[in-house]
Amino acid sequence: MLNVFTLDNGRLKGGLFQEEIESAEDLAQSRPVWVDLELPSAEEKGWIKDRFGLVIPEDIVDEDLEESARFYEEDNGELHIRSDFLIDDDANTRNVRVAFILHNNVLFSIHNEDLPVFRLLRLRARRIPALIEDAKDVLLKLYDADAEYSADILEGIYDKLETVSARVLKKDVNDAEAGEVLSAIAREEDLNGRIRRNVMDTRRALSFMMRSRMLNAEQFEESRQILRDIDSLDSHTAFLFDKINFLMDATVGFININQNKIIKIFSVASVALLPPTLIASIYGMNFKFMPELDYAWGYPFALGLMAASVAAPFIYFRRKGWLR
Repeated sequence: MLNVFTLDNGRLKGGLFQEEIESAEDLAQSRPVWVDLELPSAEEKGWIKDRFGLVIPEDIVDEDLEESARFYEEDNGELHIRSDFLIDDDANTRNVRVAFILHNNVLFSIHNEDLPVFRLLRLRARRIPALIEDAKDVLLKLYDADAEYSADILEGIYDKLETVSARVLKKDVNDAEAGEVLSAIAREEDLNGRIRRNVMDTRRALSFMMRSRMLNAEQFEESRQILRDIDSLDSHTAFLFDKINFLMDATVGFININQNKIIKIFSVASVALLPPTLIASIYGMNFKFMPELDYAWGYPFALGLMAASVAAPFIYFRRKGWLR
């Protein structure tokens, strides 16, 4: 899929209505400031080459690309940036690699699936007509929207952890509920880690743009503001990691308490059964002269003695509070 966005009196026209390019002739007639390629075909890449003289490599969004090759500037001034953007859905939370190329004042973005941040920018451009002035503004606004999207997800993580906290800190937590809580905590921990990775990647991209001196004074200040927002997100992710670790430790502690209760019952039962076992062992010895063998009430006496030897430890343990 290939979409173009053009500037019309300071407005991002493509943000108001998304136009798909279906032929090379359609692309030749456009004067875009932003060309967005979602899972582009070889034919669409050929249109880009013919129209703009830009060759898009096959591995441009390869996840295995070396880190040193993610941010660089060509001798002709062509800028290459590869950034990760977050997708948070119920099915599969993931980071998606997006390649940006700034070529002759046109921003090209290449990715394999639609991204919430891109939809958010199109919505903003529709609501704020003068939001975009050039291709670099598009890139900055994408990073700004990415920081806001990450902040919204962090708020959602905090709300979910509050719900988990209410379940963990109640009076009794059984093992089944503790297992569900651990699973929920693990999901939020993974999402929090992905957000931390995402904002770290955005920080690197913005720092590279600022060092390249490609931004004007207003854009440079906007980049600094986005970096300040990212710093606040970093602090919040650290806070959430601490909260997650606390809830994890508390849940594991309740599981250990429940297991200790079971072990305590077995331990008490084992100790209580030692005296009757001893009595049964004594009367099971095959000696010829044992006084109780001639007693008419010898057998009931042995059974009563064993029952008393079981009851006595339980009464003692109960008074000590060891059975609670």
